[in-house]
Amino acid sequence: MHTIKVIGLGFALLGLLLFIAPRLAASAGRPIPFAIRLFLPLWFVGALINLWIGVTRAGYTVAQEAPIFLVVFGVPAVAAVLILWLTSRIAR
Repeated sequence: MHTIKVIGLGFALLGLLLFIAPRLAASAGRPIPFAIRLFLPLWFVGALINLWIGVTRAGYTVAQEAPIFLVVFGVPAVAAVLILWLTSRIAR
C-alpha cells in the first residue's frame, strides 16, 4: 500500500509541474518539456529518499529496496516520458 501511495505522489508532482510550467517564464514557450526536465531529477531524488527511509527506518536491505525503487521511480517516469513523446508527435 505504501508503494502505491508513493507512486501516487509521483503522479501528483508530475501533474503539479505540468500545471505550473506554462505559467513560468523559464519554460520559454515549451512548458511540457520544461516540466518533464524538472520532474525527472526531482522524482529521482524523491524515490531515493523513499529507498533511504525503507533501509534506515523500515529495516529492509538495499537489495530488498532496489526493485521497489525501480518501480516507484519508473512508473511515473515512464508516464512522463510517454507524455513528452506523445505531445512532441502532436506538435509536428
